Amino acid sequence: MLKAYILVTTKPGTSEDFVKQVKSIAGVVEAHSVYGRYDAIVEIEAPTLEEIAKIVYGVIEKSPNVVHTETAITFS
Repeated sequence: MLKAYILVTTKPGTSEDFVKQVKSIAGVVEAHSVYGRYDAIVEIEAPTLEEIAKIVYGVIEKSPNVVHTETAITFS
């Protein structure tokens, strides 16, 4: 199983709504609003890189409140 952390920048004032929405997505292990450079962090587990890409590009980045994402995929 592969794991990825998605650092998300949202439109101002929308991070909590984004986190609530993303928690219902299959493959999302955890999601939290955070302070700092990014507005939210999402932990994903999936069996393949293709499945991670489907979640990131097909669902998270299509959210109307998402401005930018940065993905870190673990290798150990």
